Amino acid sequence: MKLLRETYLVLRKDLILQLRRRDSLLTMFFFGTLLLFVFHLSFDLVPDRVSEMAPGLLWLAFLFTGTLGLAQLFGAERENQCLDALLLSPLDRGALFLAKVCLNFILMLLVELVIIPLFWILFNLQTWVLMPQVFLISLLGTIGFCVLGTVMSALTLRARARELLLPLVLFPLMIPVILATIQCLGAVLRAGEIGDALPWLRLLIGFDVIFLTLGVLVFDWVIEI
Repeated sequence: MKLLRETYLVLRKDLILQLRRRDSLLTMFFFGTLLLFVFHLSFDLVPDRVSEMAPGLLWLAFLFTGTLGLAQLFGAERENQCLDALLLSPLDRGALFLAKVCLNFILMLLVELVIIPLFWILFNLQTWVLMPQVFLISLLGTIGFCVLGTVMSALTLRARARELLLPLVLFPLMIPVILATIQCLGAVLRAGEIGDALPWLRLLIGFDVIFLTLGVLVFDWVIEI
C-alpha cells in the first residue's frame, strides 16, 4: 500500500505539471500526426497492401512519438537539481519508476487514441470492427515500450546529448516488443483474429511482466548512476 500511495502522489504531481505545461503532449500529438501525413503522401498503397504494411507504419509512428515523450520524462526533475532533492526524500525508488511508467503510458494512450483512428481514415482501412483488438495489442506493446523506455531514460539522464543517445540504446532493446506487436497486429488485420500469432502475444505479455518487475527492482541502482 505504501508503494501504491507514493506512486499515486508522484504521478499526480507529474500530471499536474503536464496539464500546466502541455508541451510534451502537444509535441507528441503534432509529431505523430505529421508522421501519418508523411506516410500517407509517401506510400500510394492499394487496399491489399495497406493491411500488410499498416502494423509497421503504425508502430513506426508510435516509436518516434513515444521517444519524444521519454526525452522529457525527467524534465521537471532536472530543473534546479530537483532530482537530487527527490532522491534524498524517503520516497521508494520503485514508486518513482512506476509513476514515470504510468505517466508515459497515459501520454502515449492519449496520442494513440488520436493516431490509430486517423491512420484508419487516411489509409481508408475498412476494418473498424477490429479496432478493439488493435487497441488492446497496441496497449500491450505500449506498456513494454514505457517500461523499458523509463529505465533507459533514467540511465541516460546525466549523459551528454541524451536526446541522441536515448533512441540509440532503446531501439535495439525494443526489438522483441516491436516484432511481437507487429506480428500480432498483422495477424488481426489479415485474418480478423490473433490465430497463429499467439506465441508472439505470449512473448509480449511475458516481456511486459518481466521487465516491469525488473524495473522496480533495479531502478534504485539505475537512478543513482
